[in-house]
Amino acid sequence: MRRRLWLGLAWLLLARAPSAAGSYPHLEGDVRWRRLFSSTQFFLRVDPGGRVLGTRWRHGQDSVVEIRSVHVGTVAIKAVHSGFYVAMSRQGHLYGSRVCRVDCRFLERIEENGYNTYASLRWRHRGRPMFLALDGRGAPRQGMRTRRHHLSTHFLPVLVSSPLRS
Repeated sequence: MRRRLWLGLAWLLLARAPSAAGSYPHLEGDVRWRRLFSSTQFFLRVDPGGRVLGTRWRHGQDSVVEIRSVHVGTVAIKAVHSGFYVAMSRQGHLYGSRVCRVDCRFLERIEENGYNTYASLRWRHRGRPMFLALDGRGAPRQGMRTRRHHLSTHFLPVLVSSPLRS
């Protein structure tokens, strides 16, 4: 009798568990407005010309980004002010793109220190992921020179105050 009860409970738990494919439709399409603050003390921004760089000015409108969940763990980052998506080329260079293609998708991971890292979904260098990163001068780092443990790849999503969202 006890064995049947445990088997029934195990079956119930397995039946309610998500599939191996990761089917979480409630998480797809989630949109967050944030400022991505790098651990190198810069906010990520995309200027009207499509250049990706960092700024120290925290109240600038061009540092507000829209982080849209494409799939579970996969996001597209769009600058609200300029309308450009953050994208990475095959060589690991960051640039702004008007349309969201596969180059604009990043794997978002929350690290142990509370910061997020963003690795290119499409491109890898010698089997290693290439990360979104800003160096100590606010310039973007080439993706093939970045690793997950580098502090330049760590970003803190900072909430945007409500007056900007109107």
